[in-house]
Amino acid sequence: MFSWSAGRSGFARIVILLPFLALLSGCGVNNIPTYEEQAKAKWSDVQNQYQRRADLIPNLVETVKGYAQQERTVLEAVTNARARATSVQVNADTITDPEAFKKFQDAQAQLSGALGRLLAVSESYPDLKSNQNFLALQSQLEGTENRIAVARRDYIEAVRVYNTELRTFPGVIWASTFYKGNKPMQEFTVAEDVKQPPQVKF
Repeated sequence: MFSWSAGRSGFARIVILLPFLALLSGCGVNNIPTYEEQAKAKWSDVQNQYQRRADLIPNLVETVKGYAQQERTVLEAVTNARARATSVQVNADTITDPEAFKKFQDAQAQLSGALGRLLAVSESYPDLKSNQNFLALQSQLEGTENRIAVARRDYIEAVRVYNTELRTFPGVIWASTFYKGNKPMQEFTVAEDVKQPPQVKF
């Protein structure tokens, strides 16, 4: 049976809690999930750009093969590196795993190195260098490498904001109470020379 006094008591509790909840939201209790989602979205951008690069490679390899079939070792290295890079997946739920993230980075770095060697081969083949299909693929690859660099930079910044929130006041309080399962996300840590995209020469 409904009691008016009990109803008033429940309503009074809600009225008392409302300012407290408003204060909590103003103190950054929502920052951690907000920054986490932003970092995950930036990671999706990184993955999309790496996938775009992987999609360009088969056509690039076939074009080079038509003019420089004797460069079989280089062509196989690119194909194998692409297969490794596309087989190592790090999704938004595993970007907090250092081991998985390192495998992903290493695979992408190996592919970058193999692509660099493939593009260097083109210098020895004037007919290949002037082939319109090859030039178009080079241009697309260069644009993709630039987009990868931008997406990676944006991801690193989003992760910096998220990780900082987990470690600083008042975020550290929310992390230790409401968001105990949240872990710092991984950043790119590959060597500077490996981060450089393949040089595309025209």
